[in-house]
Amino acid sequence: MPYTVMVVDDAAFMRNMIKDVFGSMPGFSIVGEASNGVEAIEKYKALHPDLVTMDIVMPLKSGIEAAREITNIDRGARIIMCSALGQESLVMEAIDAGARDFIVKPFKAEKVHEVVNRVLGIKG
Repeated sequence: MPYTVMVVDDAAFMRNMIKDVFGSMPGFSIVGEASNGVEAIEKYKALHPDLVTMDIVMPLKSGIEAAREITNIDRGARIIMCSALGQESLVMEAIDAGARDFIVKPFKAEKVHEVVNRVLGIKG
């Protein structure tokens, strides 16, 4: 059974890039997308994906606020934050909010694979 993934980013091109990376990884299925933190929380409740990739800076509700709310709903939630270079302090705040790891944008597919495997406990 494939791992289910929800991709959260306010930029459609970035969601597509992340979906392309997962498309190259056998055993993963994109089950949902969200373009802001409010939508991310609602879709998480409905979909309960195995993994969420979450942008930090988004409209309506930041990725950090969304991660905090999602982990309050589901302590087992696996959230990987996606941040731009120079957002290190926000990444630490995101980890405190419940994120399991992070990927720095722009990212390479190999780095995404490595972080996803680590967060899911997949031995490579």
